[in-house]
Amino acid sequence: MRLKALVTGANGMLADALWPLLDKNGYVVHPCDLAANDTIFRVDIRNFSEVMDFARARRPDIIFHLAAETDVDKCQLNREHAFETNTKGTENMAVICKELDLPLVYVSTGAVFDGEKMTGYTEEDAANPTNIYGESKLRGEEAVCSMLTKYYIVRASWMVGGQNKDKKFVWKIAQLLRTKKEIPVVTDKYGSPTFTRDFAKGLLDIVSNGKYGLYHCVSKGICSRFDIAKKIAEYLGKRDVILKPVTSEAFPLPAPRGKSEGLLNSRLRTMDLDKSRPWQDALKEYIEEIK
Repeated sequence: MRLKALVTGANGMLADALWPLLDKNGYVVHPCDLAANDTIFRVDIRNFSEVMDFARARRPDIIFHLAAETDVDKCQLNREHAFETNTKGTENMAVICKELDLPLVYVSTGAVFDGEKMTGYTEEDAANPTNIYGESKLRGEEAVCSMLTKYYIVRASWMVGGQNKDKKFVWKIAQLLRTKKEIPVVTDKYGSPTFTRDFAKGLLDIVSNGKYGLYHCVSKGICSRFDIAKKIAEYLGKRDVILKPVTSEAFPLPAPRGKSEGLLNSRLRTMDLDKSRPWQDALKEYIEEIK
């Protein structure tokens, strides 16, 4: 009998990579999202009875909780929305998993750290978020840990993928390189860019291994936004476009950001499960897809 997976945030960029992988590995996927369509059911994770009814009706074997508000500045400007979605929504999923005795997979973020450690954060480092987004995701982690014993919290950093669903840095730079002759790019923010397809594979490997707990799952290496932009220009063959190095002061934003969201897959390495590849290789594959 095929296992059943309930997937929240099924209309998002990560679900685009995870859903077909789950299907390939023998799962029946029950997808839900606020943005519904012919194949995705509309469910609001902030509404406990709504999501509980959906879970009871589908009787899943596991819940993959991908739904989140990931717009960092939107979270900063609307604290209530951030905590309703990222904290309360996650608390609801934890309660459901407790009542139905299900394992929960919760996707979190390197934004739970203060960004001062330039060598990369491990699972052992203390969280200390600098903005509302990071705080709301951390409170979600704490809810999962306090209520459940069967859980996987998996942190990502600078997710890349989803093509037309990707509105983040890599997609924006790729579009600008097609139309601009000069692009200012910040040099003082660092992270571990991770292709959604690689993260989805890592997520499934973690679940298949069956050892609950906290994990980091990112590509190998830490780089700046400027480093990424240079590689995108190289992969797109846009050597005539000038990338102008600037500091983050050139782009004032509502939400403060730490210097680095770089993560290390410390636990996966100790378990001999770290199959991550260099961020340059993952980025090249993605850019080839969107050329």
